[in-house]
Amino acid sequence: MVRSPREMVEQVCRMVAGEGVVFADLFAEDGTLEYPFPLPGQPHELRGRKAIRSYFDAAPSARELFDIVDVQAVVHDTTDPEVVVAEIEHHGRSLVTGESYRFRAVGVIRVSEGQIVSYRDYMDPLTAARLLGRNSEVVAALTD
Repeated sequence: MVRSPREMVEQVCRMVAGEGVVFADLFAEDGTLEYPFPLPGQPHELRGRKAIRSYFDAAPSARELFDIVDVQAVVHDTTDPEVVVAEIEHHGRSLVTGESYRFRAVGVIRVSEGQIVSYRDYMDPLTAARLLGRNSEVVAALTD
């Protein structure tokens, strides 16, 4: 099934919501996933579907970390028909800290032939660290 960039954002939201979408399956074999502002210990870039799958298979899913109430996206088209900018937001409760949250990230997503070839995930590492109970790791990384 060939998906447009907008349809791909819908699939990403379904993955975050725990609706059975496997993130790595959305990527081209040589697709890249970048975290321009990674958490301590998080890779800056993953190259290839295999690396993306390995990383996410080893990590807890969003549903294991968060009681997600809702996931929404606002999609902005660009002058390039293969690229969209997606503001993806989810809210609920952190299962790590018990804290209610609203988490927003911006993704710049390039889709070619129905697969993600490039995904730059601009998420807030300070909010993510707080919700995951990892503040001390961020402080340590900043003082190194």
